[in-house]
Amino acid sequence: MAKLYFYYASMNAGKSTTLLQADFNYRERGMETMLWTAALDDRYDAGVVTSRIGLTAEAEKFTPETDLFAEVKAEQARRPLACVMIDEAQFLSKAQAFQAARIADDLSIPVLCYGLRTDFQAELFPGSAALLGIADALVELKAVCDCGRKATMNLRVDEAGEAVRAGAQTEIGGNDRYVALCRRHFMAKLAAGAAIQ
Repeated sequence: MAKLYFYYASMNAGKSTTLLQADFNYRERGMETMLWTAALDDRYDAGVVTSRIGLTAEAEKFTPETDLFAEVKAEQARRPLACVMIDEAQFLSKAQAFQAARIADDLSIPVLCYGLRTDFQAELFPGSAALLGIADALVELKAVCDCGRKATMNLRVDEAGEAVRAGAQTEIGGNDRYVALCRRHFMAKLAAGAAIQ
């Protein structure tokens, strides 16, 4: 029976690297995969899953309007899919998270989702909240805080390196805009200024 997996972590935990390794493992055994990534993630190239260590793979782009179930079902009619992998899964809508579950349940294709659990204000992303609720398997990938503890929080910083406490939930950025921290150091950075709004 196919399952829905959610691999979650803070920034810089190797989520995209882990996805690309899984994709390589399937393809090395002659199995077909279908990769997806958020259309709004344009840090590198749109429609490309890119890891910080230089691995890349082309992927389909999802927007809020994308019907993942219909797209994967149509692709399965063209070629046998052994696995569907979704990068930046925090940007899925709740409906799309349930579509991912239907892919596993109705099409018998495992779905591996990779994404952030929370935003820079310690709030769940809609896609992450849904996946935490319905995934068959939850796997936490580990990042490390400067202190050596497990990093679970994503601190957004401005150009001066100061904590950003308010703003849109989604602001695409890389290592210069976000810092992965343990909860203790995340809270300490926020305590230096205004409270989370």
